[in-house]
Amino acid sequence: ATATATATVPITYVEPNGEEKEIQAEIGKNLLDIAHDNNIELEGACGGELACATCHLIFTKDLYDTLPPKLDEEDDMLDLAFELTETSRLGCQICVRKDFAGTKVRIPDDGF
Repeated sequence: ATATATATVPITYVEPNGEEKEIQAEIGKNLLDIAHDNNIELEGACGGELACATCHLIFTKDLYDTLPPKLDEEDDMLDLAFELTETSRLGCQICVRKDFAGTKVRIPDDGF
């Protein structure tokens, strides 16, 4: 089998201080792992097990409306998140799709 290059799309993480980092995000990978792969400060204390809210991201309304529905567990964890918004999701639950190209996700200020 020949190795094929992994398909990626450009997305931008907007850090709490307003700094923007555009990175190449691997399609099918979740936004928490992608942040870590690119040295972006997004904590994932529980390792993507839906046991914390530290990978909380804020999406644009347009993108949010296309995301898969939330599990009850994700909703429960989001209740604990700082700066919860109408378009908040947990990064570990959202996998990159081709149509994410060019979008921005915002990392909320977690109070530190």
